[in-house]
Amino acid sequence: MEKIAISKFKATCLAVLEKVRKTGQPVMITRFGHPVAEIIAPGTGLKPVRKLGTMIGTMKITGDIVGPISDESDWEAAGE
Repeated sequence: MEKIAISKFKATCLAVLEKVRKTGQPVMITRFGHPVAEIIAPGTGLKPVRKLGTMIGTMKITGDIVGPISDESDWEAAGE
């Protein structure tokens, strides 16, 4: 990864951004030798987006998913 001083980045900002866009190689911006920022190309380092419906057809529903799981007479609250 290329490192560049913040003063040099300030003077050549547009050129550095264009270089990162074309090459895809990140550039570390430093101030007094310590990292301040990292310039990366768009789309790199992002998590993949989960899409609704990608698990369709992978599950099977067995039985009644809405009704109670046991008889009503087994419940303590129903007896009162």
